[in-house]
Amino acid sequence: MGRLETLGRALFGGVLAYTAIDNLRDIEGMSAYADSKGVPAADRLVPLSSVMLLFGGIATVLGRAPRLAGGAIAAFLVGVTPTMHDFWNKDEEERDSQLIHFLKNTAMLGGALFFLGSGPEEN
Repeated sequence: MGRLETLGRALFGGVLAYTAIDNLRDIEGMSAYADSKGVPAADRLVPLSSVMLLFGGIATVLGRAPRLAGGAIAAFLVGVTPTMHDFWNKDEEERDSQLIHFLKNTAMLGGALFFLGSGPEEN
């Protein structure tokens, strides 16, 4: 694997792993926020999805199980993005911020789908 690929994996996976760790460090707050957004069983789904994201991020950094890692990241982003960053439901003051988060997550979903579709699972 070339240096650019290694750097790309480290940046992409590292940011996602950091996000997951941040979620897990404030799991009660994140669960309460998700509950306020109407997420069912937020007290169980937030920790589960954060662990999925952590696995996906670390596996991506290490270059292991790209399809499984990409799938875990994609599942997290597909579940979280429209629920937590519902810019279309926000007032004008908050809309732009949530739109940026929504688009950022959509771009990361593109990266996750790339890994999901890449290479053999044996890595």
